[in-house]
Amino acid sequence: MLFNSFDFLVFFPLVTLIYFLLPHKFRWFHLLVASCIFYMFFIPVYILILLFTIIIDYIAGIVIENAPDSKRKLFLVISIVANVGVLAFFKYFNFFATNINALFHLTNVNANIGLLKIILPIGLSFHTFQAMSYTLEVYRGNQKAERHFGIYALYVMFYPQLVAGPIERPQNVLHQFHEKHEFNWDNCREGLKLMMWGFFKKIVIAERLGIVVDNVYGHPTRYGGASFVIAAIFFSFQIYTDFSGYSDIAIGSAKVMGFDLMQNFNRPYSSKSISEFWRRWHISLSTWFFDYLFNPLVATLRRWRRWAIAFGLVFTFFISGLWHGASWNYIIWGLFYGVALVYEFFTRPWRERMFEKMPKNVANFISRTITFSYVVFASIFFRANNLHDARYIISHLHTGWRSTFSLGGIKAMITALGDNDTIYGTFNVALGLLLILLLEYLQSKMEQNNVSALTQGKPMVWRWSFYLVMITSILFLGAYSEREFIYFQF
Repeated sequence: MLFNSFDFLVFFPLVTLIYFLLPHKFRWFHLLVASCIFYMFFIPVYILILLFTIIIDYIAGIVIENAPDSKRKLFLVISIVANVGVLAFFKYFNFFATNINALFHLTNVNANIGLLKIILPIGLSFHTFQAMSYTLEVYRGNQKAERHFGIYALYVMFYPQLVAGPIERPQNVLHQFHEKHEFNWDNCREGLKLMMWGFFKKIVIAERLGIVVDNVYGHPTRYGGASFVIAAIFFSFQIYTDFSGYSDIAIGSAKVMGFDLMQNFNRPYSSKSISEFWRRWHISLSTWFFDYLFNPLVATLRRWRRWAIAFGLVFTFFISGLWHGASWNYIIWGLFYGVALVYEFFTRPWRERMFEKMPKNVANFISRTITFSYVVFASIFFRANNLHDARYIISHLHTGWRSTFSLGGIKAMITALGDNDTIYGTFNVALGLLLILLLEYLQSKMEQNNVSALTQGKPMVWRWSFYLVMITSILFLGAYSEREFIYFQF
């Protein structure tokens, strides 16, 4: 089920109402059934895959907790292999088979691995990582094994964050399913405001930007450098508003029922370095990789000292790229960030001395511009349909600029990007982007870094004017394609 669908418009209030009407002892079952229904809107039979991994990890958690020290690691490995095995089969089998077949062809080996006609289960990477964090935390002794099978299943399947996160840790969420949540108007109000903000990002901004982005990336040979730059910038904002919009709706819908989920985005495009960007972008995934992959890897290779950190960064972001998709595009995208972080790590003292000699505002502007430009450039690999298209776009970034900066050139470029509705929508989305940037700037000046800070303590006229602008924009300026959120494919 999509958040941006009529089905969810009925599903969410109905599930929430029943949740508060039921006695506490039945609520976990109600949420579990609702989450199953939510997931089964996509491909119903795939819920059996979820059930398989849930049973494996539920048993593994108890066994790991009770096992002697000599056996605990064995049971952890079995659990991880089961989870990664399911993920690898559905997400990476055809990718590896295709590349092995290509290698066979180059070496004149008469062999061929058949490809499978399977659809990737939606959100598989997300709930796989969430399940793995549970067994890892039990193994580390930071979390008691959950004995209630239904509660553990709900931890994996909780519908607001089932499909695209945030990827939660058991310490934050599991105990909340045992607690009784009374209806709280403050929670309801804060959650609904966050959901409204998420819908605005997705429907008004991301969907409109997606029309232009799809036109350019779908037919790159029709366009030149200016269009590629615009499309890359638009996509950077599209994926941000799309994914952070999903996270806002997920966190907000959980908040209405009294559940607190972790923040997943924190104004990433205001970052002054790539390392800061990854502390602000998809926080639940980046912290997962650093806690469970990077830190243990560096600890194992600590004798390498600084080179252990460098290798750990590159390897972690190689895996991060592969996590995002079974494609060389994503692998290269991940390596781009790994290399950038290694560069920042080795040059930090030199860069700090250089920026200390500049006025603070100038240094901040230069740092943010370089960081954002790097993120936009890397996004070409992320968005391009294949490696060939990515190479074509990058090699033609310099073309067509001379004719662009004229009235006729500007009109031709805008017309080429889409039809009249797209031009109208692009104008609307430009205003929406300016509004988001302005509101995020205002949030940065407040103690609370969320949309509620914009209305908290303000006069009623200000609050309701803000709500009215948001709701009106969603209703009349949005693009209602019911297109999946971008990160559903991961």
